Amino acid sequence: MSSVDKSGTYKLGDRSVYRLGYGAMQLAGKGVFGPPKDHDAAISVLREAVAQGVNHIDTSDFYGPHVTNKLIREALAPYPDDLTIVTKIGARRGSDASWLPAYSPKELTQAVHDNLSNLGLDAIEVVNLRIMFDAHGPAEGSIEAPLTALAELQRKGLVRHIGLSNVTRAQIAEGRKICDIVCVQNQYNLAHRDDDALIDELARDGIAYVPFFPLGGFSPLQSSTLSGVAERLGATPMHVALAWLLQRSPNILLIPGTSSVEHLRENLAAAELELSGDVLRELEGVAKAA
Repeated sequence: MSSVDKSGTYKLGDRSVYRLGYGAMQLAGKGVFGPPKDHDAAISVLREAVAQGVNHIDTSDFYGPHVTNKLIREALAPYPDDLTIVTKIGARRGSDASWLPAYSPKELTQAVHDNLSNLGLDAIEVVNLRIMFDAHGPAEGSIEAPLTALAELQRKGLVRHIGLSNVTRAQIAEGRKICDIVCVQNQYNLAHRDDDALIDELARDGIAYVPFFPLGGFSPLQSSTLSGVAERLGATPMHVALAWLLQRSPNILLIPGTSSVEHLRENLAAAELELSGDVLRELEGVAKAA
């Protein structure tokens, strides 16, 4: 049994995916803009992820833009039957690498077609609508108009399932009145735990929760408690942080990203680390100190 197998599975749309997946964002250039520093290394990471058993890859055509999707197609097409590729729309990149909202029906339609073209797919398994009222975190506001436009693309058969990203509890409730929501993708990790109650609510309804920045993202997790636990367990702080997420709730699907094959293998090994009740209680202090 591989490390990925040991992470268990959870339903994502019509698919059952391993709870340890891979996020492709870091395959693009610095600032998630432009081509990768090492094209061949990026291809190797994608192929190694699938070879290790990963069957859930998270991407977006605004990574690069267009860079990561083209790399995925080059590395992995024709795709394995069990591979679930999830993308997101709702943003675009400015020429200065800025992140800008792209919500109009025309922009959303173009984004879906760009993802289909660059990935080489006839339909996308899951498309997350990224809400950009505030690029730094969820902010209230109606999502009816853009989500209705995405639901229309679903009815046309271009999108099989829909998720939401960077959203509030109220927006999720609004969205579920418009269409089925199969996953929510928000920032969440050992230190950033605003969605604690939301995760439990989604679990009761069988909806996957996919934390982005599971290792802290652009500001990596730094905690003496986390480092101390890792040292005692003979693990790395990142192993412990990922293992904590896997044990936090069964509906959490992890998509840690990396541009290194070695780092990829280290991330996937987190499924083999079992944290005791005492360790879990100790780690609760990380969020309180954050």
